[in-house]
Amino acid sequence: MPSGHTPAPLVEALAALREQVTGVSESALSTVDGLLLAADADAFHPESVAALSATTLSIGRRMALEAGGGALRDVVIRSAGRHIVVRSVGERALLTVVGDEGLDLAGLRREIPHTVERLAAILADNAPA
Repeated sequence: MPSGHTPAPLVEALAALREQVTGVSESALSTVDGLLLAADADAFHPESVAALSATTLSIGRRMALEAGGGALRDVVIRSAGRHIVVRSVGERALLTVVGDEGLDLAGLRREIPHTVERLAAILADNAPA
């Protein structure tokens, strides 16, 4: 993972997703081992969400393997009033998106690949040589 980089471009990419998709309220980018890299969040504790998202992704990958479903794309959690989507960003990072009940899931599925590509490129540009 990158070290010593400025999270501003990462936060800008997260904020752009919120602006492009109706119902996205917050998001976080973290390492697959649960360390927070950047967040566009006010209501949730980003460090806690980063750690829980890493666990969620790990369990989702294991479930996909056990069920013979192939490579995991994302994990979607629906609760009373919230949607939470956890998506891999390359092999070493993950994106967590939180939306309200009005979340445009089709719009999110359309936009999230672009956001993942943008985040992956920023992380690659900031990786130590």
